[in-house]
Formats: sequence, C-alpha cells, structure tokens
Amino acid sequence: MNDPRRGVLAGAERAASVVELFERVSAGLRRLVPFDSAVWRATDPETGLITAPMLVENLGWGEGCAAYWENELLEETVLPYRELARAAVPAAGLRDATGDLPARSSRYRRLLRGWGVHDELRAVLRIGDRPWGLISLFRHAEAFRPDEIALVADQSRPLAALLRGFARPPAPVRRADVPAPGLILFDGTGEAVSINEEARQHLASLPTGPSFPSPLAVRLPIWVIGTALQARAVAEGRDHGDARVRIRTTEGRWLVCHASCLTGPGGRPGPVALVIEPPAPADLAVLIAESYGLSPRELEVTQLVARGMTTAEIGARLFITPHTVRDHIKTLFAKVGVSSRGELVSRLFTEHYWPKGHSA
Repeated sequence: MNDPRRGVLAGAERAASVVELFERVSAGLRRLVPFDSAVWRATDPETGLITAPMLVENLGWGEGCAAYWENELLEETVLPYRELARAAVPAAGLRDATGDLPARSSRYRRLLRGWGVHDELRAVLRIGDRPWGLISLFRHAEAFRPDEIALVADQSRPLAALLRGFARPPAPVRRADVPAPGLILFDGTGEAVSINEEARQHLASLPTGPSFPSPLAVRLPIWVIGTALQARAVAEGRDHGDARVRIRTTEGRWLVCHASCLTGPGGRPGPVALVIEPPAPADLAVLIAESYGLSPRELEVTQLVARGMTTAEIGARLFITPHTVRDHIKTLFAKVGVSSRGELVSRLFTEHYWPKGHSA
C-alpha cells in the first residue's frame, strides 16, 4: 500500500504522447530520486538507437547531445548503453559502478565534468531484449545511492510497456505525395557535405528536438546524427548493430533512416551515406506486432488471417491444430481490442504498415 514506486507512474497511463509520458514520469520520479537535470529518449527497439521524441530537462536545448552520442558510440567509456541493455540490472550509476572514480569514464572526463555533473544515473527501458527508451539523470553535488538506482531499475519494464503502446498505428492519416528517398553524405570527420532535395523535405517533416547546424544550410536532428555515428562505429569494429532507426513524422507517418560507411582509398573507412525514406511494409512488421505485445507466432497467424485463410488452412500451414489456431485468434482479439477477423486486419494493417505475407 505504501510502495513508493507506485508514485513514479501515477497518471502516466493517461499520457496522450510520449513527451507527456516522460514529463509525468519525470515529475513522479524526481520526488523519490532527486536530480538536477535529465534526458529522456525513445529508442528503436530493434537497434537501440535513439529516435523521436526526446525530452531534455535543465540542459539548455540539448546542445551537448551530439558530443554525448559521439562519445557513446565512438569512444571507450564506462557503462555504454549497449552493454547496459544486456545487463542483469538495466540501470547503473557512474560513481557506484566505478568505485567513486568517475574519471575512469571518458564521458565524465570529456563532457560531464565540464557540465558541472557530479554523477549520472543511466537506465534502459526494456522488455526482454528490446529497449524502448533510455534515461539519463544528472546530479551536480551528490552521488546516486544503490537504493535509488534499484528504484529506477524497477521502472524499466513498466515504462517500456507504456512506451511500446505509442508505436501502435494511429488513426489513418491522409495519404499525401511522399518524397523519394533522401540522401545525406558525411565526410570522415562526421561533417555533412552533401544532401539532396528529397532529404531536405523528409527532415522538414520530423518532430522538433535537439538539432545542429551544418554547412548545408539545414539543421540535422540528433536522431539522424546518431544513425550516422552508428555507421562509423560499425565500420570501426566498435559495434555489430545496424545503423538504422525508424522515426515518426509530425503527420503520424513513419520514416526509416539507415546509414552505412563507404570504403575509401586502400580499404580505409570513407564517407558515410545516410538514406532517409518511407518504410517498406516489412520495416514496421515487428515494431507494430510488439507494440500490441504479440508473439512471433501470433504475428504469423495474423498475417495468414490477412490473406483470407481459414482456421483449418492456417493450422495446416503452421503445423498446429485448428483448436490452437482458434486460441491464438482469441488471444489476438483480446490484445488488439477487436472482436472479428476483419477488425483485426483493419487495425493492424492500417496504412499498409504490415506486409500481408508472401504467397509462397
């Protein structure tokens, strides 16, 4: 009855947007784990890269974000998010993890100390191995205690579940002419050196957030910069992950941003090519499935339902009994909040977000 952790999520389920969710949770958490500044980020659950939206509190407009993520992805440091995402406990404090020797971290030496930060508490908001968000809490005078770190870690899964719900398809949006794929080239130092008109149009449709000037007379959002940095990290052998992130536009549509490092003279890493474009249906299948908590098997059943197959045909295709198929469909109706096959297909294939399966 007096569990203080309940206060963190009070009212969070009523949030109408991810930013409002972050604001409500931040206010509840601050009463139990005081902090001076914070950054709350949504992430692409398949790659762990940051995506829109982001909430920056008491850190200006986020002008330090680019340097922060360059350090995160391209330098050796303590408690990188990619390791924390796989750790048994998805939260950690810098001073607690380093035995009160924060200068062991290049992030502290290069950035945090200059920002007046005494300690940072990091957390990954995850369900299983899927990260749906990242938190950074900063204090200027005191270290985060182990019990405070544990309290934040306890919020990982319930917060991830709330974030996951915002990936569900919205009400159908008006179809409009969508620009062809956009292209941005970055040189070996990470400077944007070339862009096409389609990329400019796509960038103009992205939500507001930390963004940075470039020589191309366009501001580049941190989500695009982070994807390009990830491509460099992969090319340098620092990570095996994909440099790919999905971003929802201000109109409710999705865009996919993916980058790769080209090869330069002598096989050395060359410039980074970043493409931003509308997604293929397969780009969103897993994301939308997981937003409703569907299992891989339930996704298979849904795709076969969308193709008009009967219960018996689905069972034969998946080598399960018709009774098992009916159980899956009943569970699907409950998870998606519908009462018929037609409603199920309409809800999940809104705007053709999902592929309806191959005809093989």
